[in-house]
Amino acid sequence: MLWTSRRALSGTALLHGILKRPQYDVKSILNRIDKYQDAIAKRQLKSGSDLAQKLAKLPLVCETIKGLNQRLASIQKERKAVETLIKKDKSNIAALSSEIKRFKEQHRQIVDQLENAEFELNDLCGSLPNLVSATTPLSEPQIVQWINPKESYKPDPERDHVSIMLKKSMVDFQTAATVSGTSWFYLLNEGAELEQALVSYALRRAREAGFQMCIPPSIVRNEVIDSCGFRPRDMNNEQQIYHIDGTSMGLTATAEIALAGLGINQVMDLSNGPRRLVGVSRSYRAEAGARGKDTKGLYRVHEFTKVELFCWSRPDQSDELLEKLKGLQIDIVSSLGISAKVLNMPANDLGAPAFKKYDIEAWMPGRGSFGEISSSSNCLDFQTRRLNTKYKGQTTNKLEYAHTLNGTAMAVPRVILALIENNYNPATRTITIPEPLRDFMGGKTCI
Repeated sequence: MLWTSRRALSGTALLHGILKRPQYDVKSILNRIDKYQDAIAKRQLKSGSDLAQKLAKLPLVCETIKGLNQRLASIQKERKAVETLIKKDKSNIAALSSEIKRFKEQHRQIVDQLENAEFELNDLCGSLPNLVSATTPLSEPQIVQWINPKESYKPDPERDHVSIMLKKSMVDFQTAATVSGTSWFYLLNEGAELEQALVSYALRRAREAGFQMCIPPSIVRNEVIDSCGFRPRDMNNEQQIYHIDGTSMGLTATAEIALAGLGINQVMDLSNGPRRLVGVSRSYRAEAGARGKDTKGLYRVHEFTKVELFCWSRPDQSDELLEKLKGLQIDIVSSLGISAKVLNMPANDLGAPAFKKYDIEAWMPGRGSFGEISSSSNCLDFQTRRLNTKYKGQTTNKLEYAHTLNGTAMAVPRVILALIENNYNPATRTITIPEPLRDFMGGKTCI
């Protein structure tokens, strides 16, 4: 059963100028309340207790709506019977008219109650995070694979990317702080060349893997941001999204948001397999530096270039497609010579839309730790139910909700950081350029 309403009654719907009302599968949620309760608990959400209590009320809310609809139907039936009597015999029209008036008042009162109940139902369903895959670990990441493993991993302060890049005039943080503020930067000379090389290489690899190119907008409507699962505040109550004052718009934290928007109110043709897009854009993160760590350098910044992979698939294909996304990401990281580990991320690290997520963390000796450079997620129908993105079933010929998946092809600043800290030779003071990037840097082998 898909929950539908005779009116756009929810607060969410009233705000949605371009989106249809989300169609939540209330019957499925009712049948799997225990699984949703489990997902809420595993995610360790700060609001988890309140959300679990609200979810426990779902059966009662649904019964209330069912009862109110039955009462409306009964009133309508009685009203029609009186109207029929009036048509047959107009001698008692005064008394019968007052009866009609009473039915109208009852109808109005019940409609008001129904609107409140439907608002509660829609708000509850919209606030639920996705379910969690049975293969997702509980609270600690699970190492799936090593990429270019090293015998040992030792911090090396001499390889700090900030000091190396400053000495080579590849970056300017000080002027950027004056112009824009902390956690902004200028990439200069070979630093800028590295960015362009990484973007070009990631796009080439994605196109070779069957992804179509897209340059999406970096400013989108807040309702689209919300529908993709990017709430104004994250689990730590830190601001995620830059919202533009005086407008209903925001800056995208990732191209995923605008790419997902291509599916708004669309019926995708998935008869020949998933639809794959690769988008390159600037990304904006309001929380950069707010966590009290990584405030120096390129690791956590407010604005950066990112190449994003995005897919729509049939539900029976999304698990396999996530593994293929992960495989492409591994190939790209491996080809650049970066030593990294692939992680099956725990439930308490998943964003609300994600059913399952993989991260790739690269070794960064100057930082003295591993750092995330890539992630991929299967969001099932979390986003498509909110954005009204469907496909036609091959056997049923009915419209069904597609699944969405996303993955990082290249998070540029962090990959630059990893390449410089791993490829710097203190003896020669040179940075070796990975072979796949040399064609995009005029044939240079080192900096």
